Amino acid sequence: MIRYASATLQDIPAMQELVRSEVKEGVILPRSDDEVATNIRSYHLAKEEDELLGYAALHIHSPRIAEIRSLIVAPVHRGRSVGKGLIESALREAKELGVDEVLALTYLPDFFRHMGFEEIPKESIPEHKIWADCIKCIHFPNCHETSLIYKITGTD
Repeated sequence: MIRYASATLQDIPAMQELVRSEVKEGVILPRSDDEVATNIRSYHLAKEEDELLGYAALHIHSPRIAEIRSLIVAPVHRGRSVGKGLIESALREAKELGVDEVLALTYLPDFFRHMGFEEIPKESIPEHKIWADCIKCIHFPNCHETSLIYKITGTD
């Protein structure tokens, strides 16, 4: 049975191992152990027994907007709705925190559209996002990711 939980500092080595190939390919931004540790409270994990199946982070940019980032599911567990469960967990937290919108930058826009996200122009992304994160990407400034937004409502 898959369970969704908050990450702990002891999860960092498994998290880094899971994301290693995606970072190498430039699909996910690299994050040092220290950076993951600093933001450990933002990570949502999917586990089955002691095995890490995947994770995602809900990064708060401002009282108005958060971002889903570092979404990863182990290749052998894709197709089991692990990613969907991670996004739902992050969106529940965003709603509990009172965030208005959740941003996603992705190479898999159809997955996020299926989850209720709508495409937006990259020009509408908060400027500090570009300079804090995107500049670290091996594809910057020629980004091929799609930007999408999820609007939190009181009836979600």
